[in-house]
Amino acid sequence: MNNHRIYTMSFARVYPEYVKKAEKKGRTKAEVDAIIGWLTGYSQAELESVLEKGTDFETFFQQAPQMNPVRSLIKGVICGVRVEDIEEPTMREIRYLDKLVDELAKGKAMEKILR
Repeated sequence: MNNHRIYTMSFARVYPEYVKKAEKKGRTKAEVDAIIGWLTGYSQAELESVLEKGTDFETFFQQAPQMNPVRSLIKGVICGVRVEDIEEPTMREIRYLDKLVDELAKGKAMEKILR
């Protein structure tokens, strides 16, 4: 197993960056939360609990209530890498989330982001 530094990083540390990226482009925290819920199955209360606990990225995805079965439809490049070509499962989940937030910040409609 690859031990990328982000796996042990608190999700709560990166979450504000997702929100800031979206808000900078006129989108909302609620939309970021909706994307996270769509991808992982976390309810708003569960997401807030994860943030309060300081859950790391790896645990965040391992304990996700219900990873969306159509997330494999997420395609494209994020951080210079094609999301669909990432073999390591946890890194692929992280990059799926990155890609969805990126699409939100680029002004894509929520209906299209949530496939």
